[in-house]
Formats: sequence, C-alpha cells, structure tokens
Amino acid sequence: MSLLFTPFHHWPRLATQAHDGTHDWIQYRRGLCPLCGVIFSFLPAFSLPYTHYSLIARSEALRRRFVERRSWENAAPLLKDPNRVPDPSTLRRWFHILDSSRPAFSFLRPMLQAVAQWLGHGEQHAFGSLRLSWATIYPCLRVFWPWPLRL
Repeated sequence: MSLLFTPFHHWPRLATQAHDGTHDWIQYRRGLCPLCGVIFSFLPAFSLPYTHYSLIARSEALRRRFVERRSWENAAPLLKDPNRVPDPSTLRRWFHILDSSRPAFSFLRPMLQAVAQWLGHGEQHAFGSLRLSWATIYPCLRVFWPWPLRL
C-alpha cells in the first residue's frame, strides 16, 4: 500500500449511515493513490466501515449497560432517529468483541467501573491522540487497549 494520496476534489461527498445522538448520515471523502490507483474512503474518526452505528453510540451503550446497570433492552443508545433502536443481540455482539471471557464480560464490568471512578474524579487519561471520555470509551478499548480482554 502506498502512502501518497490525492483526494478527489471533484467527486461529490458520499453519505453513509452512522447513527448516534447527533448523526443519522455522515459525509465522507474518497481518495486515490497516484502510485497504485487504489481508491480509499476517508471516514470520520467516530465511524467504522460497514457499520450502521457510530463509535459514540457504542460507547453510550457500554456506559448504560455496565455502569448504569441497565437491562440489554434499556442499554440501547439514544439516537437522533427515535424509531431506530439497535437490537439487544447487536449490543451483545459489540461488547463480545471487547471481552469474550467466561463468565460473560467478567473483565469488562470491573474495568468500566474503574473508568467511571477515574472520570468521576476528573482524571485525564489519553491513548495517543484520543482522550478517554464516555464518548470515546468504545474506540479506546477496541483500538488502544494494551492487552486483549479475551481469554
């Protein structure tokens, strides 16, 4: 993969789904590698490719389920479109990616309680350029966590 990209300035921005409390659809740009001719999509940091829900929505669901101790049905994040609600099985799949231990989520629960204490005391933690907050907890755990939460 080459590292030189030239954005397609003449192409219109494309739109894709990225549901959370402030977004239904987001715009993104396309770019072309001048060396190999491969076309790339440049998504915003809060959006994963091929998904309908943003990382912000996943982070909110994590907090609601494991810190506020809500049921699977009530842990669904609040979205801009009130008629769209992720299924509880979708939430389980999101969280299983982070922690597949037995019993279920035995590492994720205490870790999120510790994060709640850190944030409650105003402590500042950063993973690279990403500052730890409730809006960024999911990508912090998925991308920057120093060890896998899986056994």
